Amino acid sequence: MRHLGIGSVVAAGLTLAFAGVALTEEKGAWGSYQSGDKRSGYTFAQPETRAIQDDDFENPAYLLVDSAAEDWERVEGEAGKACSSCHGDVDSLKGVGARYPVYFEDWGKMINVEQRINYCRTENMKAKPWKWESNELLGMTALVKLQSRGMPMSVSIDGPAKPFYEKGKEFYYQRRGQLDMACSHCHVDNAGSKLRANLLSQGQPNGFPTYRLKWQKVGSLHRRLRGCNRQVRSDPFKAGSDEYVNVELFISRRANGLPVETPSVRN
Repeated sequence: MRHLGIGSVVAAGLTLAFAGVALTEEKGAWGSYQSGDKRSGYTFAQPETRAIQDDDFENPAYLLVDSAAEDWERVEGEAGKACSSCHGDVDSLKGVGARYPVYFEDWGKMINVEQRINYCRTENMKAKPWKWESNELLGMTALVKLQSRGMPMSVSIDGPAKPFYEKGKEFYYQRRGQLDMACSHCHVDNAGSKLRANLLSQGQPNGFPTYRLKWQKVGSLHRRLRGCNRQVRSDPFKAGSDEYVNVELFISRRANGLPVETPSVRN
């Protein structure tokens, strides 16, 4: 069993204290929620939180998923199409949530599920794009990823995706903000430690969009990234920015082997 020492970061008159606690239990103790040294955020959550995720009837995120199932069949836009017009049943998208973001040749860069949904709306349906963090986009993203639930993350960085992966990696390890901290300081160096009352996870993205108890609603991965940037007193980027999509690529690749849990429940 590995224990982490006590460390602190002091910047701009603020102190963040890390209390050392055990990171891992017996190897493989978490079953499919653990792949080698990778552990899902599910394993860092309180038992009561895990219980909500385990019961689809108790998981509040399913309110949006149910609405998205109706949106899937709804005709919108000048083209007179619904999502089902091209894709048929939504289960035809099984596996999609496990492999995004992917390189999109039309843009010459990476595209994530939210962006792909809005691309389909504007280009194929001739409908208005949904706003980021809207119930419609969150729900449809969750519905699409739900089709891959239980499948291992399998994000590729082959070919043209590799430079964007490297940009995301650089962002992840770059110090920023008044606290002069990188993503890795919490989610690599101190995963399993307590930051005040919160247990730091490895920051794996396999459950997003997630219902977060702190938010009392469903939120996207990019909302969480923006929140993390604010916590280190750094100006956040816009949701859907190239910076965040590249980081999403890096951490999604990092999560390969962990199961898709969307829509998960987190603290």
